Amino acid sequence: MLMALFALTRWPGLMPLNFSAAYALAFCAGVYFPRRVHWWLPLMTLAISDFALNLYYRFGLGIDAFQPYQLINYVVYVAIIWLGTKFNACDSWFRLVSGGIFGAIMFYLVTNTAAWFFNPFNNPEYTKNLSGWIIALTKGTAGWPEAWTFFRNTLLSGGLFTGLFAGVMKLVVPSDRDEREEPAAEQEDAAAEESKA
Repeated sequence: MLMALFALTRWPGLMPLNFSAAYALAFCAGVYFPRRVHWWLPLMTLAISDFALNLYYRFGLGIDAFQPYQLINYVVYVAIIWLGTKFNACDSWFRLVSGGIFGAIMFYLVTNTAAWFFNPFNNPEYTKNLSGWIIALTKGTAGWPEAWTFFRNTLLSGGLFTGLFAGVMKLVVPSDRDEREEPAAEQEDAAAEESKA
């Protein structure tokens, strides 16, 4: 259900540009999903929703939305899932949110750098030097909102959705530490009862 809900949130116009649960989903999949599914389930959900979006753009708007350089997005999603595996469900909520935000920053930097390098819009300002790269990260391409607004939305959504996912998991799933503490507390209670007897 979570994967279906996530796929629906990707539909055009439902959220601001670059405001996505994808970064948080990839990160939290690495943290919480079992090893046998944490790689393929989020990547398959992203691929199927990307395919559906491309069909919508192609047949609805006459635009071929898929470009080969977008495969870099999947490389970054794999890196974010891997990053999530380096965290633990027992980590503090703040640490988990920080990891999700770091994953979102990584996604923005890598994908915008790829757009600057491959220059799909033939933007003359995207010169292959430091100033061209900074323009790609801050100003972006004419006709689109400035790139820094995409960065803002990436940060906000990465933090918000990671915070929501991690917060819900902390509420509904007992951590390993909680499970270890419960038997210890029961043993202490039993010892106290025996000493009274």
